[in-house]
Amino acid sequence: MKLKEKVALITGGGTGVGKATALLFAKEGAKVIITGRREQVLQEAANEAKKQNSDIEHLVSDVSKEEDCKAAVDYAMNKFGRIDILFNNAGVLYKEITHETTTEQWCNTFNVNVRGMYLMSKYAIPNMLEQGYGIIVNNSSILGLKASPGFAAYNSSKGAVNQLTRSMALEYADKGIRVNAICLGTVHTPLAEEMFEQWGDKEAAIERYISVHPIGRLAVPEEIAPAVLFLCDDNVSFMTGTMLSVDGGLSAK
Repeated sequence: MKLKEKVALITGGGTGVGKATALLFAKEGAKVIITGRREQVLQEAANEAKKQNSDIEHLVSDVSKEEDCKAAVDYAMNKFGRIDILFNNAGVLYKEITHETTTEQWCNTFNVNVRGMYLMSKYAIPNMLEQGYGIIVNNSSILGLKASPGFAAYNSSKGAVNQLTRSMALEYADKGIRVNAICLGTVHTPLAEEMFEQWGDKEAAIERYISVHPIGRLAVPEEIAPAVLFLCDDNVSFMTGTMLSVDGGLSAK
């Protein structure tokens, strides 16, 4: 049990990569708290954990709201007395080119994808500093390393996530806190489903995304979660400031 007695706080933990990671962490012995905006999906994730004889706590929380971020960290501290792992996973995506991206879409993308990570880290880090230990993993994207036309706000936000990751890694490297990011290719999640729908022809969109990945398929959340676990493993304690590509070979092209 690689995470026995560790406390993990996961944003966007009700679906997709967040949910798969929460279930894996719980199976590996962690005390897990998931947050998200929808009570129903959070409860469903908690119920699924019970089926594997694990427990997951859940809290309705919106990372775009500062008071919710502080409340989530306070909840974890009051419940377990520490936070060992923060997985900044919550995110949004809009398929729009630059001049057709609405101001609301742009602001919401940065509020969730970047500001939310900053706020969750801002409130979690002081507790990690006090205990002299902490691991932060930020969910980025291959589009934080290379751009794709039609996703102006998302591309920009994930580039910012990578720079935030590097900044935090350097700031806390000698203080017991490791900060890394995972840069994903296309993972078949509810967020991806929404994006496929935006293409108009969903099946054609899926085939297009499969075709650009050298591995010849899309990822599923359950094969991303072990990569997050890897970054949280104390056996890789020399690893910080890394953008770990888990993208089916896409970044090698």
